[in-house]
Amino acid sequence: MTIQNLQTQAINTLRFLSADAVQKANSGHPGLPMGTAAIAYTLWTRHLRHNPRNPKWAGRDRFILSGGHGSMLLYSLLHLTGYDLPLEQLENFRQWESLTPGHPEYGHTPGVEVTTGPLGQGFVNGVGMAIAAAHLAAVFNQRGHEIIDPFIYAIVTDGDLMEGITSEAASLAGHLGLGKLIYLYDDNHISIDGSTDLAFTEDRAVRFRAYGWQVLRVEDGNDVEAIDTAIKEAKSETTRPSIIMCRTIIGFGAPYRQGTSKAHGEPLGDEELGAAKDNLGWPKEPRFFIPEDVLAFYREAVEKGREREYDWKMRFDAYKRLHPDLGAELQRRLDGKLPADWEAALPTFPADSKGMATRAASGKTINALAPKLPELIGGSADLAPSNNTKIDGSPDFQKESYAGRNFHFGVREHAMGAIVNGMAVFGGVIPYGATFLVFTDYMRPAIRLAALSHYPSIFIFTHDSVGLGEDGPTHQPIEQLMSLRLIPNLVIIRPADANETAAAWRVAVERRHGPTLLALTRQSVPTLETTAPVEKGAYVLKDFGEPQIVLMASGSEVGLILAAAEKLAAEGRGVRVVSFPSWELFEQQDQAYRDSVLPTNLQKRLAVEAGSTLGWERYAKAVIGIDHYGASAPAQVIFEKFGFTVENVIAKAREL
Repeated sequence: MTIQNLQTQAINTLRFLSADAVQKANSGHPGLPMGTAAIAYTLWTRHLRHNPRNPKWAGRDRFILSGGHGSMLLYSLLHLTGYDLPLEQLENFRQWESLTPGHPEYGHTPGVEVTTGPLGQGFVNGVGMAIAAAHLAAVFNQRGHEIIDPFIYAIVTDGDLMEGITSEAASLAGHLGLGKLIYLYDDNHISIDGSTDLAFTEDRAVRFRAYGWQVLRVEDGNDVEAIDTAIKEAKSETTRPSIIMCRTIIGFGAPYRQGTSKAHGEPLGDEELGAAKDNLGWPKEPRFFIPEDVLAFYREAVEKGREREYDWKMRFDAYKRLHPDLGAELQRRLDGKLPADWEAALPTFPADSKGMATRAASGKTINALAPKLPELIGGSADLAPSNNTKIDGSPDFQKESYAGRNFHFGVREHAMGAIVNGMAVFGGVIPYGATFLVFTDYMRPAIRLAALSHYPSIFIFTHDSVGLGEDGPTHQPIEQLMSLRLIPNLVIIRPADANETAAAWRVAVERRHGPTLLALTRQSVPTLETTAPVEKGAYVLKDFGEPQIVLMASGSEVGLILAAAEKLAAEGRGVRVVSFPSWELFEQQDQAYRDSVLPTNLQKRLAVEAGSTLGWERYAKAVIGIDHYGASAPAQVIFEKFGFTVENVIAKAREL
């Protein structure tokens, strides 16, 4: 087989493995793989540094298929280049317990870097990866020893570019000058409804130039040499991210559907698939055909990957010999290990009736941990003074100071969430992002994907109730806390005081298999006398005599139920006070512990939380909450008007 024929066959193998899998599953998206096969071939065989036998090699480049609906393109690449993804898994595309789900899932399929499917998320995860790489490179690389030097590649689509999250992140990426970020745009002019002219007619090239990106064009998305030249040019630009606009034909090769929306999201059908194979000189049978020469060519990636990783390890060993302290620290961070005795840096706060806001306690905890945890980095969506997220003594992360640990995400909550996810999955850093709790509505898809994908992201949300006061109902979260509790694998912690806040940070830092969300107050709350076992989710704060009733609360309302319990105890009532910072952590405890906190024979239980009452019925017989919107007034007035008073808690307790 000539080199030119081998190349054509290798590209068509990607097309028809994908189309065959979609046809067999009777479900999926053949259009993207068939249209971008030449782009993927060029990137994966000429540029991408990876090791199929060690998908987690720290020195690799990253590849993201942001248009996750075209997942069969990625699965075909992974199988052909030698990842642990047998052909049988491609044949079981979209089937029960297969390693080839409809959209790529991080941690499920070897070689998948991030979960994609919801459009725009992969694009923005890549920005987060590029940020993490730039930070680590600035901290650790030494002249002649560029150990951290990956490119972040992605194939992005019209749908990705339509999403608002992409605009947010592209703007920030251009501002930061992330020169290692290279995106190949599948510019096929087709969406599900039809031509992109229906709703997407701005000049995308001008738009990205305005963001500060280098914009390159490939007029024919099947021209391997033109694609190769464009990628080389993008790699040579070190001060700007690059987007390569590749004019493609969706469903290329399918004679009646190519270039139309009919090629996007449904099987071609036997007749059209057969015609496409005839059109491109491909055998109709057997299905999932891979020419031996093509497989041997793609499998060269195994040896190349082994050599690249070996070379990188040799360079890293030399680096460690010359810079032993930096080398040991980088190795620790790449391994995801925490420093010895880092917990000793966690602050403790003396009991204080005036106390402080838990957002302030969080800020103090961040700064207590920062010297011991240099990988702790993050920032806010233009609310750093309100969220208390600034690391004192560290510069801002900017294009002139990538070693900085303080991030300014701008008013871009959704992008911030997905960027933090990308940073978290890249490794070597422990990232956090912050805004007001009510604005979780603007970033919920990123939070959900963090939970689904088990990313160890940390989200800090302050102003967690009507306690923020005068800003009124537009800024006062009511339903947000309860709706976030619906997300599986998301741990939410609403600490009652400064010590619970410090303990919540311990949980967040140690939790490596899913995201953690801290919900923090604007207003001051008393600092209580407690050892704060927040990791248990709920605990007995205090028993007043032999309990006849349980008062439970989270966050700022814990101080309220404690004051009410003291008065009830003075009347001779037996009261148990339970601090309940995290439902999710409580449910992870064994039944014996849960029964020790909430005994089955103690059913008179009252829950108090300044938010929706929905859900508390699993723990309590009655709830004091808020099932309506807030109001603009001083916080104490709002709490009084909405029934968050000692007198009302006592009255409800007496009813029980």
